[in-house]
Amino acid sequence: MEINAQFDEPVLKRTDEIDWVPSPMVGVDRRMLDRIGDEVARATSIVRYAKGSSFPEHTHSGGEEFIVLEGVFQDEHGNYPAGTYIRNPVGTHHVPGSDPGCTIFVKLWQFDPADQEQISVDLNAIATVPDPMRPGVSSAEVAARDYEHVSLEVWDANAEVALLDAAGFEMLILEGTLIHEQEEFGRHDWIRWPAEKPANFTAGGEGTRVWIKRGHLTNITAPVK
Repeated sequence: MEINAQFDEPVLKRTDEIDWVPSPMVGVDRRMLDRIGDEVARATSIVRYAKGSSFPEHTHSGGEEFIVLEGVFQDEHGNYPAGTYIRNPVGTHHVPGSDPGCTIFVKLWQFDPADQEQISVDLNAIATVPDPMRPGVSSAEVAARDYEHVSLEVWDANAEVALLDAAGFEMLILEGTLIHEQEEFGRHDWIRWPAEKPANFTAGGEGTRVWIKRGHLTNITAPVK
């Protein structure tokens, strides 16, 4: 299966317009944003856990990272409320689920196996700092690696923001809206932008809060089964 697998093309998705697709586990559904592979896949998705649903224990053979968007995500390591960002490196394992129900944004099979740091960050508590090179933008580093950089950014109301990365970027809107070429995108909408291609956005009238990942879209490989 391939979904938005042309990584040299921009992709802008209003995620609430994407159909939910059932996973192999009852009560767990997915909105597929990009995908290379079938059930074992290099994938970016929004996943919804119904109340009391779970997945059996599994190992992250390609690593995973996710943001809890709504509700509370749970595993044997703890409870993670909305706003939590998690990185589980290659080789880690857990039993994911949610007693109250939750929705997460998750990326699979996109880690360097040498990156073994497991982290949990409360994006609601992290402080952003004004960017002197970009008026109207403040940011906070969430995870920095040789092969990628993850950050949280806050754009002031109506700020004009230019983005360009030599190895591409993607972003998830956490709060507010943004405009690209007269089209408006809102909460939990997703944008993926190819390497070395400039992009221009305007924050909405109430400002915009975005999760951004840079530098990871030039070495795309399918998972090893």
